[in-house]
Amino acid sequence: MIKIGPYTLDNPLIVAPMAGVTDRPFRTLCKHFGAGHAVSEMMTVDAALYANKKSLFRANFEGELAPVSAQIAGSEPEMLAEAARYQVANGAQIVDINMGCPARKVCRKLAGSALLQDEDLVKRILDTVVAAVDVPVTLKTRLGYVNGEENILRVAEMAEQAGIAALAIHGRTREQMYTGQARYGLIREVKRNASIPIIANGDIDTPQKAKHVLDVTGADAVMIGRAAQGRPWIFREVGHYLQTGELLPPPAVAEVREVLLGHLDDLYRFYGEYSGCRIARKHIAWYTNGLHDSNAFRQQMYAQESTAGQARVVDAYFRALLERDERLSYIDQASPGFDSSQPSDCPLNSNPALEEGVCNTPLQGNIFVGAYCIRPLHGEINPPPAPTPHAPAPAAAAGACTANPPPEPPSPDG
Repeated sequence: MIKIGPYTLDNPLIVAPMAGVTDRPFRTLCKHFGAGHAVSEMMTVDAALYANKKSLFRANFEGELAPVSAQIAGSEPEMLAEAARYQVANGAQIVDINMGCPARKVCRKLAGSALLQDEDLVKRILDTVVAAVDVPVTLKTRLGYVNGEENILRVAEMAEQAGIAALAIHGRTREQMYTGQARYGLIREVKRNASIPIIANGDIDTPQKAKHVLDVTGADAVMIGRAAQGRPWIFREVGHYLQTGELLPPPAVAEVREVLLGHLDDLYRFYGEYSGCRIARKHIAWYTNGLHDSNAFRQQMYAQESTAGQARVVDAYFRALLERDERLSYIDQASPGFDSSQPSDCPLNSNPALEEGVCNTPLQGNIFVGAYCIRPLHGEINPPPAPTPHAPAPAAAAGACTANPPPEPPSPDG
């Protein structure tokens, strides 16, 4: 069992923080399906932290299963310390520091993964935040900022010396964004040298892949992001596979209908009529992408301007699916042993207009099945991509968010 400070998690399956996705309704749903822990959406540290309506939703932990973990992001140690104290006063039992987000909006402020360029600042932030609160502080980061200059081993040592309670590592650099494949070799090295829990993140989207990553890295837990979008039962599937070595059958259409309608009801209650209807659209798209006649359904769904109308067309669509098949089935089927490259921490809320859309990352050469980007399961250790000295950050198109609804496969979590 993985332990974060005084909290013992039920299992090694953790929901990755995803801006615009891991709100309280989504975290609650993932925990219902067996996630042992969930981290809140990233809250940036700025003057609007305490007054911004969106931030207030992100800081809502009412009725959430313990332990409650709140993620903060910024570049000023004292401001991060103040944000940590604010989150604890608001009910957070664990504070998580974001040093992994590769989004340009975040990195322009020298926050997220941009911090990995300044190890002295990393150390000051870790020391200051840990000293500011009396709850466990965790860290989520990447292998490094640029390829060929990965500094995760030094950052991990700093984290442990500062008193960080657990470390989650995404197996890419900031330069990679979400391209290529996650690399687990350095995560394995960190685990060999660390005495704190190490959590592996990146490209984990099937039960087999979760076991593969745990075996390869020796990590204490895995963090699942984009693959849980529209598929919160992935935690049940992974947990069952880790315990028995057997794959569960696809969920029943009737169950998915009830899950989605329940999720929608929680979103409507949480956000209200106007915002609830619009925020729900991306979730409905993720649940239905790749299903029979889903493109036509989504066009009808996007046209609904009320929560009642939206729920009604969703109900009708799944009742029609139930007449075709008892179990959920996608138009395209993939063999076991594929993995996802969808971003797990792309801030969908970089632009308010994107709240109505879906985060897509169509990468050349990938195959898309349902809502998930897949490619063959790679070997135990992948060599790092060739360093690109003085190269600019990858173009936004490699991991950009778009407000357009997802087209049918092969174009698409997290």
